[in-house]
Amino acid sequence: MAALDPPAPPVPPSPAADAVGSAPGVPLRRLLLAVGDPLLDVLAAPGGLDVRVDDVVILDPEDEGGPHAGDLVLLVGARGRAAGRLVRAAGRRGASAVAVKVGGPAEADVLRGVAGDAGVALLAVHPEARWEQLQWLFRSMVDDARLAVGGDPGEAPGDLSALAQTVATLTGGLVSIEDAASRVLAYSGGEDADELRRLSVLGRRGPEQYLALLREWGVFQRLRSGEEVVRVEEHPELGIRRRIAVGIHAGAQPLGAIWVQEGGTPLEPHAEEALLGAARIATLHLLRQRTEATAGLRLREDLLASLLEGRIEAAALADSVRADRDRPVMVVVFAMAAGESRTAGGRSEAELQRAQLTNLISVHAAAFRRRALVTTLGGRVYALLPDLARPAAEASVLALTRRIVGAARALLGGTVQGAVGSLVDTLGEVARSRTEADRVLDAMGRDLAMDVATISDVRSRVLVSETLAELRSNPRLRDPRVDLLVAHDAAHGSALVVSLVAYLEAFGDVRAAAARLHIHPNTLRYRVRRAEAVSGLDLRDPNERLFTHLQLLLARRL
Repeated sequence: MAALDPPAPPVPPSPAADAVGSAPGVPLRRLLLAVGDPLLDVLAAPGGLDVRVDDVVILDPEDEGGPHAGDLVLLVGARGRAAGRLVRAAGRRGASAVAVKVGGPAEADVLRGVAGDAGVALLAVHPEARWEQLQWLFRSMVDDARLAVGGDPGEAPGDLSALAQTVATLTGGLVSIEDAASRVLAYSGGEDADELRRLSVLGRRGPEQYLALLREWGVFQRLRSGEEVVRVEEHPELGIRRRIAVGIHAGAQPLGAIWVQEGGTPLEPHAEEALLGAARIATLHLLRQRTEATAGLRLREDLLASLLEGRIEAAALADSVRADRDRPVMVVVFAMAAGESRTAGGRSEAELQRAQLTNLISVHAAAFRRRALVTTLGGRVYALLPDLARPAAEASVLALTRRIVGAARALLGGTVQGAVGSLVDTLGEVARSRTEADRVLDAMGRDLAMDVATISDVRSRVLVSETLAELRSNPRLRDPRVDLLVAHDAAHGSALVVSLVAYLEAFGDVRAAAARLHIHPNTLRYRVRRAEAVSGLDLRDPNERLFTHLQLLLARRL
């Protein structure tokens, strides 16, 4: 009988890695919710954010060992090629995520590609963050299984009171938001309250005698059963005016309801649609209150901003919002006209208006698509609309944008513009839709007197506008002869510039251009000859005609 081999000695902990936690199975998402901004930024998440972290290790570039499957690896002191090699090795060994301090945008792009190829999440650590601080935070998370789990913390700007006031504006009624026990959580201002609303607001809860009637009429049962907008007809004898209501749900769990009482005027035509969107936004508020998932709201907003800027893969966001990565998506951008901002209570008026605009857009977007997301970047508000269906997607999004702009102008009393990006096939192409929406909005702000536009509506005008912007920013691209003509008009009060523009836009058709200017054709002929004489331009040369036209358009808009 052969002798048995002696049992292998236990493998000692690797000196190359400092293990700092042993509680298994914490989703990466939870770590980001607890730590996140401003310490970390997600650069890559090829496996989504629900990959599980079993352990946290600190790894030095000089160490010979390596991480294991499920580890979150903190790369201390790694830069450049060394960081890339370690990220690749961590992915090969099955690590869940790698955290590293990145030297700059170029290095971030390289490491993002390495992480994507290796199938490992990549977290960029803020340069000023201390590794021991991150170690302590992650250790607390991995060792502590008591962290509350949020439902679906999505975009939920503002608070319930602001939401109630926004819904009141959109519906034209008196709004109250209640929890599942009919306690009043928030309500809008306004006159013409009926007895039911008056007693509910005063007592912070629906009065029992009225609640019994609503139960008897089956209102609560319908509110709890789904997303149906429930109508309650007027009962003057009971002190009840007409109202509509919708339930607030998290999956099959009822959280409360939003009520809209009709005042002295009928509700707005789109009141029910606005109410449906508001209920979806209110769900996020109530979940946030229940789970204290404020960090979750910020995380998803940051992920959306990263996706719009092309800094992260679509997998991370699709994992967060349950959107189908392979269905068409569009981006719409909104902005208020630039103006002086006054301060109010420590915040600028522009900030307060932007918060109102974000709330309003969120309500409309949530009514349009359950998984819609809204965020702000650089003073603009972006709405991502996923899971769209061809061929009617652009028309429906354009109609939505017009409704939002109209409602925003009524609410804010100022100029609001909306630009619709092109439809892209997948969530991974969303940065392209965002770029086109920005191009349209840039042109609208500079040159186009339009409320709403798509790139297909104004493509040629956008291209001309961008060309003029380039001319505006680069004096080397100016023809001094055109400047001479503009200066002559300014000095003599003549109309050579406007006459020459009309002539060029009419392709040299003197009669058409003269009719447009309401002058005799001979007068226009004289002005064109005079313009050539003053400037030295030769309009027989097609290149000079083209560039003269562009620079004259620029001169008119400066």
